[in-house]
Amino acid sequence: MAKVSKRDQKLMRLVKSVHGMVETTDLEKHRQSQDHIGTILGNNKEVGYTETDIQGMYGEWVRVNRAHRKEYVILHCHGGGYSTGSSLYARTLTSKLAASTSMDVLCFDYRLAPEHPYPAALKDAMRAWDYLMLLGYGAQNVILTGDSAGGNLALALVLKLKEEGRMLPRGLVLMSPWTDLTSSGKSFRTKAEVDPILDAEYIGRMTRAYAGDRDVKEPLISPLFGDFEGFPPVYIQVGDNEILLSDSLRLYKALTEAGVSARLESFPGMWHVFQMSPFKTANEAMDKNAQFIFDICR
Repeated sequence: MAKVSKRDQKLMRLVKSVHGMVETTDLEKHRQSQDHIGTILGNNKEVGYTETDIQGMYGEWVRVNRAHRKEYVILHCHGGGYSTGSSLYARTLTSKLAASTSMDVLCFDYRLAPEHPYPAALKDAMRAWDYLMLLGYGAQNVILTGDSAGGNLALALVLKLKEEGRMLPRGLVLMSPWTDLTSSGKSFRTKAEVDPILDAEYIGRMTRAYAGDRDVKEPLISPLFGDFEGFPPVYIQVGDNEILLSDSLRLYKALTEAGVSARLESFPGMWHVFQMSPFKTANEAMDKNAQFIFDICR
């Protein structure tokens, strides 16, 4: 077991107890609990929320209530193991993204597994991308962000755009991305006892729901195995106490080997998508996300 400070052990016990009130094998209850969390933690007086229809798919604009930059837009892919999550739950991140960057953020409710397995979510992500193009944004005006499964989806979307010979976004910001559905990273073993959020059983259940009997090494399912040549700049944040740590470390290695401008930051004592939490380290991490976005938009 990895050595963890007493302070971090105490903090992660608290996180685990809170997460336990949300986590349930009943998908509908799990989804409702997440939306409730999003309503509470995503409440931010600095921003407003506007519903939008994306060719029959629900979308939500998150905008600051002040003068802000309109030439760039952030397209956010929410997490939830491809089986849960929504724009409402994602407010725990989209509100912070909008407030820290003063840019408009669009989040969308892609179809969820097991009712809608792969490639439904990817098709919906492309629908959201095309929606922005129809609004008049150029690919280089879009910053793609994603957390957990949303990080997977963001990567898969860029791989798909590249496959189709289309223009790619200006950059990607990934928070605890789930990149390898084979669960072959060593952190699945080394972090199993300290991760307060995820475990191998949960990951396996989500993988089966999303991928079914498909080969999970397909790059559009496990982007870690994709071809990253020509990718835009990527910034990755990950907690060093999560079983998906290897997913980020190996992604960073693959990106740099492909000649991509990539940056990885591992946060000591932190857990899966800790940026959602209402405390100092999470806010500092979101400020770093904003700084990366400012840097690539110069």
